[in-house]
Amino acid sequence: MQINDRFFYINIRDYLALGSDNKAGEPMLVRVLSGFSCPKNPDVEHFLKNSAIEFTKKSQSVTYLVFSVESKELLGYFTLALKPLSVRGETISNTMKRKLLRIGELDKNSDTYTMSAYLIAQLGKNYTNGVNDKIAGKDLVELAWTVIEDAQYMLGGTVTFLEAENEEKLLSFYRNNRFSQFDTRQTAVDEDESHELVQLLRLL
Repeated sequence: MQINDRFFYINIRDYLALGSDNKAGEPMLVRVLSGFSCPKNPDVEHFLKNSAIEFTKKSQSVTYLVFSVESKELLGYFTLALKPLSVRGETISNTMKRKLLRIGELDKNSDTYTMSAYLIAQLGKNYTNGVNDKIAGKDLVELAWTVIEDAQYMLGGTVTFLEAENEEKLLSFYRNNRFSQFDTRQTAVDEDESHELVQLLRLL
């Protein structure tokens, strides 16, 4: 879908729907993904090349590729999913509590609000041949937000969240894009391997 005169995005299901067609189906998709590099965040690159297709086939998430209208180059991607979300009451304002209560369930014993939410699971720019300079991170966020707004129009829901490394530059970027921190999460039970992720949300 073309959003403006600079970018358009494609749901990778559009490729997968054409099966083994070498010019437009999954083989073409694999070739497109092979041209993506993200040395600043190897996990972002690894997910796109090794997990995005399988996750989409299983409906665990859906990945969207973002292209330049002018050059048709792959500029970046974002991955969205639906996930259950729990928010502890002590971490949010009374105003936020009232909003979450409209679409979630409150466990009064634990003071926890539980709801379905849209997750921005992955977000990354393509650094191959310097095309990362043709799109800003905020553009990727807003393109993802466009898809989420369309889903919300059809299905309802008000909460979008994401998880980010605890790095001030990254957190500042998300705060500037209207996300608010509400909690943290450890990635694993094993203390030797676990690390902390910061959880942020934004309301539709």
